[in-house]
Amino acid sequence: MTSPAVIRRYRPGDRAALDDICIRTAHNGLDARPVYADPAILPAIFAQPYVELEPDLAFVLDDGQGQAVGYILGVADTLRFAAEFRAKWLPLVADRYPEGSAAPGTPDELMIRLLHDPERMVVPELAAYPAHLHIDLLPEWQGRGCGRALMRTLLAALRDRGVPAVHLVMATANVPARAFYDRLGFREIPVPDMESVACLGRTTGDLDRL
Repeated sequence: MTSPAVIRRYRPGDRAALDDICIRTAHNGLDARPVYADPAILPAIFAQPYVELEPDLAFVLDDGQGQAVGYILGVADTLRFAAEFRAKWLPLVADRYPEGSAAPGTPDELMIRLLHDPERMVVPELAAYPAHLHIDLLPEWQGRGCGRALMRTLLAALRDRGVPAVHLVMATANVPARAFYDRLGFREIPVPDMESVACLGRTTGDLDRL
């Protein structure tokens, strides 16, 4: 009999699985491998620094057999995280992805620019939503209520730390993800000069209705 899926804290042995999940969902919710020459740049920005710098806010969906099939990664203070990304994380990966090492105008070049600009995460309009998150599940685990359970887990952890609100940044092309966030009480936060992405936020309260 197959064990039911469970949500648990991230463990170092999950890292390869998280990298895989990140890559297989990074292109507007779809597999990014056909899009990037080196898709490993994606978890180097959106997954690995979170589990390294703030592991207490990293949770995985375990398929019941020990395999991570989804995750939610958060930081309590985006301003502090951006500074730590610059000081502690970037020196570990900058040699692998030096600025200007990808062809101009390619998806890889865009990601390398993001990697080298952690200060982009600090947006004045989002100051009332100091935490931020990333959530991804493999396609076969979507639509089962697992994403909602992961979100509830992280929001409760943030609330227990006294963090009042959280934000996320998503590609506007990812229509199913926007519908998911809307159902969970996230609302768009107007931010000027944001191309092809939307900023959404919600409080860490009202979890009984989540």
